[in-house]
Amino acid sequence: IWEYLGIAASDERIRNGRQMLRKHRALFNTIEQAFGVEPDVISAIWGLETGYGVVMGDTPVIPALATLAFAGRRAGYFESELFAALRLVQLGKICVDQLTGSWCGAIGHGQFMPSTVLEFGVDLDADGMTDLCGQDPTDALASVANYLKKHGWRKGQPWGIEVRLPHGFDHALTGLDQTLPARDWSAMGVVTVDGGQVPDYGVSSVLMPAGATGAALLTTNNFHVILRYNKAISYAIGIGHLSDRLVGGKPFVANWPVGEREFTSGDISEAQYLLSRAGFDTLGIDGMIGPNTTRAARAYQTASGLVADGYVGPDLLDRLRGDGR
Repeated sequence: IWEYLGIAASDERIRNGRQMLRKHRALFNTIEQAFGVEPDVISAIWGLETGYGVVMGDTPVIPALATLAFAGRRAGYFESELFAALRLVQLGKICVDQLTGSWCGAIGHGQFMPSTVLEFGVDLDADGMTDLCGQDPTDALASVANYLKKHGWRKGQPWGIEVRLPHGFDHALTGLDQTLPARDWSAMGVVTVDGGQVPDYGVSSVLMPAGATGAALLTTNNFHVILRYNKAISYAIGIGHLSDRLVGGKPFVANWPVGEREFTSGDISEAQYLLSRAGFDTLGIDGMIGPNTTRAARAYQTASGLVADGYVGPDLLDRLRGDGR
């Protein structure tokens, strides 16, 4: 994840994002007033999805979706997206010649799927079109804000903050499925990275994306909202961290385990298989680390007398391989 974060919040992306915030200040202010979503968050999504509109894709969306609906692994899903794209054209919301995007049908500055455009697309400039693909990002950025708002974004609440955990902290309490109020985390000795009291942003979770040897993050409701945009934990942290850096936030304080060997999707699948075989069911083998895999890993670590941080990485896989011999 540390390599991904280095790309997501690169110096170039931060520099370009700050430039876009200045260039479109009036637009961002209008969107914030209308939808209650801060400019830095919208800009971070814009920057990570398409490099601030530079790389939106030039694949004709309707033929791409038709191909995936016919021959893809998720034919039913892409068929519904194909119908949504056709509906957008039928309603006159998007011209067919503007329906270009990624190979999987994602459209425009914010890479919305057609069904998402139907439900959350906004014609902010009131020209009768929901223009997500043009050079003018007005409708696209408003649509991103509308999506976040409709999924429960709380203005003024950060996505999360970096924290320090006390010695002897029970790592079984980490993970997005474990939520507690700030006073409970404070009572356990959790503090901000500068030693201050944890702010009260409502119930929150302690997340350790690189395990006990990496950064500890206290994540809020808004983190879950970002996950509705893209369910990858690394993506949500990337958006959150980039949004912080765009408005002067600092890099993470804790060190990441940068010397750790590469951990591939195949390695994750093997870990899922070995965990399930050992009686710690991951509820599927898909090569992706989600809450079920994290819970299974934490249960295995607890049973094995290990630090129960739920981190699925090379050390855990080596241990599972050893147990299977």
